[in-house]
Amino acid sequence: MKVLGYVALVLVVLLVVGVFVGSNYMVKFSLSPRENRENVESVKSYFQEKNPDLVGWVEENTANGILTDTFVTMPSGERHHGYFLKNEKAQGRTIIAVHGYKSCAYHMLNFAKMFYDNFNCNVVLPDLHAHFLSEGEMIQMGWKDADDVLHWAKVAEERFREEGFESKMVIMGISMGAATTMNISGKENLPPYIIGFVEDCGYTSVWDEFAHVGKMDYSLPAFPILHITSKMCKNRYGWNFKEASPLESVKRCTLPMLFIHGDNDDFVPSWMVYPLYEAKQGEKYLWIAPGSAHAKAFTDHPEEYTRQIVTFAEKINF
Repeated sequence: MKVLGYVALVLVVLLVVGVFVGSNYMVKFSLSPRENRENVESVKSYFQEKNPDLVGWVEENTANGILTDTFVTMPSGERHHGYFLKNEKAQGRTIIAVHGYKSCAYHMLNFAKMFYDNFNCNVVLPDLHAHFLSEGEMIQMGWKDADDVLHWAKVAEERFREEGFESKMVIMGISMGAATTMNISGKENLPPYIIGFVEDCGYTSVWDEFAHVGKMDYSLPAFPILHITSKMCKNRYGWNFKEASPLESVKRCTLPMLFIHGDNDDFVPSWMVYPLYEAKQGEKYLWIAPGSAHAKAFTDHPEEYTRQIVTFAEKINF
């Protein structure tokens, strides 16, 4: 019996150690920045490969100073990188477009051109904390990023302010950028120039998203690894997976929002858009992109995607 007791104790200890090791690995795996993320040539060549028709447009607007890259110091003291696209016909209108998980601002230039051409507006493309050329140790999954993007909005309003025109700004995001956008939407005392939001394929919470990916990709149950991983994140970085909840944020949103999601999204599953849409009170709109996988609605349906954005902009008087 003593032997069985020792064996049982050893198994329990191994199990506990394994859970903690697994949880620690999950924190690093999920939140570590992309390797070689500061490789500018790699980022640009990937974009050019995927968007050969935009290469000339990017090069021309960079050469003539319309598209510029810059660094902005965040309230935290970190230096974050981003791009400004100035439109001489903007009349005070600006769109901030926020990239997704382990992506970057440069890969949002296809959206920037769509906004620039269809709205005659300025465009701001920030690199989030720990992405591309922005400083940061670990990815924040759109939670603390909300304050950083609001600082970008302040800098952009000051930079693009035009005498005789009211400053108007729409914030949109893709995937983790959509989560960032929704988290901004629930903030109190937003500046008056922010008038609406567009979220494309955002998740209900970091907890829900990690639980989904863990089950789908690794057949892992949420308990106990996700609980311990979330606690580790709280101890190390000051936030946990459940509090990082766009669902709770949109409940407090008082400004108009357009929700977009592909009906074939299995990374941020399509079902997530419905509780998000239902939670939002007041003016809201929903478009489900037929057949589209994660973050592919614009690629699959560029004309309809643009029409949805244009219609939304008209309704909010952007």
